[in-house]
Amino acid sequence: MKTRLLFLSVLFAGLVFSNAQTSASNRVSPMDSVQIHLDNLDMEVIYSRPYLKGREFGKDIVPFGKVWRTGANEATIFEISNDVMIEGKKLEKGKYSLYTIPDEKQTTIIFNKDWDQWGTVYNEDRDALRVTVPTLETDQPTEQFTISLDPTGDVCLTWGEKVFVFHVVCPAE
Repeated sequence: MKTRLLFLSVLFAGLVFSNAQTSASNRVSPMDSVQIHLDNLDMEVIYSRPYLKGREFGKDIVPFGKVWRTGANEATIFEISNDVMIEGKKLEKGKYSLYTIPDEKQTTIIFNKDWDQWGTVYNEDRDALRVTVPTLETDQPTEQFTISLDPTGDVCLTWGEKVFVFHVVCPAE
């Protein structure tokens, strides 16, 4: 009986390990992260990078006016080591999930306190901050969703022909 239980335990552990490796390496929307150090601030964004695959942003995928998890799979994580000002509004140091509500002319960027979750689980009552930025157009479409951090404090979200930029400033200590 003990031999049988040991065999089943080893078999189960092997299946779990094998499945975890397969799902991580076969993601349709791969994980990525970007980090930057600005003066007295460390900033990191961890996110999944979906592809357009012939779909149109704002219509077929990520409809305008609806909350979007700003990536795919798990919630996108936005982490800052100090309090900052984003578009003139204060955000306390910590980890946040990053959501957006894109629209044709402007986009709402949302920093939510529930960061360790699946991306489609969104609770507006847990919002720490919302800011509105212009929806910009580019003439060079981006097939795969991309987040970049700039030494000036700009955080740039690009997908398809749409670009959303918000500015992060760490007040002097």
